[in-house]
Amino acid sequence: MLKKISILLLLLAISLQGFSWGSTGHRVVGQIANSYLSGKAKRNIYKILGSESVAISSNWADFIKSDTSFKYLDSWHYINVKTGLNNEEFTNLLQEDTKTDAYTKLNFLIGELKNPKTSLEQKRFYLRLLVHITGDIHQPMHVGRFEDLGGNRIKAFWFADATNLHALWDSKLIEFQNLSYTEYSANINHLSKQQRREWQKQPMTEWFFESYQLADKLYAGIKTQEPRLSYRYDFENVEILNQQLLKGGVRLAGLLNEIFK
Repeated sequence: MLKKISILLLLLAISLQGFSWGSTGHRVVGQIANSYLSGKAKRNIYKILGSESVAISSNWADFIKSDTSFKYLDSWHYINVKTGLNNEEFTNLLQEDTKTDAYTKLNFLIGELKNPKTSLEQKRFYLRLLVHITGDIHQPMHVGRFEDLGGNRIKAFWFADATNLHALWDSKLIEFQNLSYTEYSANINHLSKQQRREWQKQPMTEWFFESYQLADKLYAGIKTQEPRLSYRYDFENVEILNQQLLKGGVRLAGLLNEIFK
């Protein structure tokens, strides 16, 4: 029995390492988004999710990874791109993209949620995915390089714990702030109406390119093999972390307001 329990705990730990933004990060994005939803969007979302909040729904797409029948959704969470592209080249790549990835599937989800023929059950499924994936693509390593699987193959130590660059940005840095998702949201959710409008009017291609550029910066910050990262790394990167969480929430709200207008 003890052996079975140990195996289950190990499998759980492995699966959690693949979670994007981690539970807290996704809930921060959802909580911030909720604060900028229009009245109409809130009413329509309630019809779909009921009492399940946007923040809580944001983790559903990671939790279902325990069910192998949803394995096909794995590639919806990210897009891996070759390095060295400028804005025009990157945008052209996305516009010509036909692969199963975060960009093509976000566009698919938007279309299905706008479609009046989509059933309520399907809308619940699609809305949970859209909330999650919008958060995902604001985590820079979800728009990372082909060759290292978005930083998953770049090993590092976070204090004494072995990890990788992707997992560090998924959850380690967020956990280090030692805040609940409501505390975290309240701490960073401060911006002007003008800034909010500017972020929300940017096309989705800009969201992806922004994360792509940030990923390049994070790659450049790893200067040795299996570096030991700690307080200094947090100090140098927490502003990027917080801004991406905030942008994810603000843009998610804008997207939901547009879908349910």
